[in-house]
Amino acid sequence: MEDAELSFRVGLGVDVHAFAEPEEGRKLILGGVEIPSERGLVGHSDADVLAHAITDALLGAAGLEDIGHYFPDTDERYKDADSLELLRRVRELVGDTWGVGNVDAVVICERPKIRDYRDAMRKNLAAALGVDVSRVAVRGTTSERLGFTGRGEGIAAQAVCLLESRHERD
Repeated sequence: MEDAELSFRVGLGVDVHAFAEPEEGRKLILGGVEIPSERGLVGHSDADVLAHAITDALLGAAGLEDIGHYFPDTDERYKDADSLELLRRVRELVGDTWGVGNVDAVVICERPKIRDYRDAMRKNLAAALGVDVSRVAVRGTTSERLGFTGRGEGIAAQAVCLLESRHERD
């Protein structure tokens, strides 16, 4: 099958950020939602690990470079950038050739618990992707106190994205 004939593509995104020290004053942003926490995440942008994983999943599904290629840490334009805005820009980059079928994402951390914020995250992410909220799933899980997330040193996120071709088939 030729690439031009593909009607679906799947991408996987993974991101990890360490927690900042409380005195650094970083906000904890996940899915564009500020979550009450004494520690935010370290990153060049707002360090929204969930939005970053979804952005990389979208880029991967489209067969493009990774998030660091488009928004490098060495570029001061992206210092403290809103990661939802970066996701919007990537959605524009993917263009009208591909529609977002769905996104499924998991946030991995012991704390904070995200269940009370999931609906707001889904709405923010769906708006950035230009899709109905029913096409975006966000779940949380722990790592059972194992590894860096289990020790409370940071947060990880994983996401998959399904793109659907918008071309008419012959």
